[in-house]
Amino acid sequence: MSDSWSNIEVELIVADYFNMLSAELKGEPYSKAEHRRAIIPLLANRSEGSIEFKHQNISAVLINLGQPYVKGYLPRFNYQKILENKVIDYLIQRPEIEKHFKDFAEKFISKPKKGIDFERIVYDLPVIANVSESEPIYKRNPIKINYLEREQRNRNLGSSGEELVMQFEKWHLVKNGKENLADQIRWVSKEDGDGAGFDILSRNLNGKDKYIEVKTTKLGKETPFFFSDNELDFSQKHSDYYHLYRLFNFEDDAKMFIRNGGLDSICHIVPTNFKGYIKL
Repeated sequence: MSDSWSNIEVELIVADYFNMLSAELKGEPYSKAEHRRAIIPLLANRSEGSIEFKHQNISAVLINLGQPYVKGYLPRFNYQKILENKVIDYLIQRPEIEKHFKDFAEKFISKPKKGIDFERIVYDLPVIANVSESEPIYKRNPIKINYLEREQRNRNLGSSGEELVMQFEKWHLVKNGKENLADQIRWVSKEDGDGAGFDILSRNLNGKDKYIEVKTTKLGKETPFFFSDNELDFSQKHSDYYHLYRLFNFEDDAKMFIRNGGLDSICHIVPTNFKGYIKL
């Protein structure tokens, strides 16, 4: 069997992926394993691993288009042009899917469905394969709104994420015997507005300032996040005390990872406003 995927094979796997994505965005149950097994006979009996890899490529295409993706398929960005074209063709032919993207971005979320265990909320950094330093330009992109960015600007989601981090910071300081410092935490973005360049003023265990920027998504930890030039500038000027708290999978079972330093040192920056993929 040839390693190259034919046009019809790519069209079939793109359609299969969007069937899963539509179900996920609507909150309908489905099985990734069942989808892979069902499509194998249609793809010249390619392996389940090969099919999963292609699904991950589709996730990467959608991220570069600024759209949500299937959470279980981590993005792999080393995809071929034919896959990119077929995904765009699918979106052009089925404009109704944009409503699902819009509903995803604007959905009201007050707190995760699963209770929070602060002992287990912090996860390892994401491992992202082959992220390009520059963002591709899609002249045929049929969806003009970046729904990944719109989700991040969802005030309800953002506020809920910041509130969770406030609770985590107080828990962390109290746990380490710093109750006096826990009382000094301020929710700056709520009290003073969004212009400070960070969201929460906390304290390190040594009592020094800790500037926290919170970015929240309902998707996986590999999802890029967006930040302003003001946030970038503040993070560079206060890099020793600046911390990014990236909350992910917020709707179902919220987790987060934490990075210290200026955004230019912890991210691959793409000027869109800015889109950051975590560096290892």
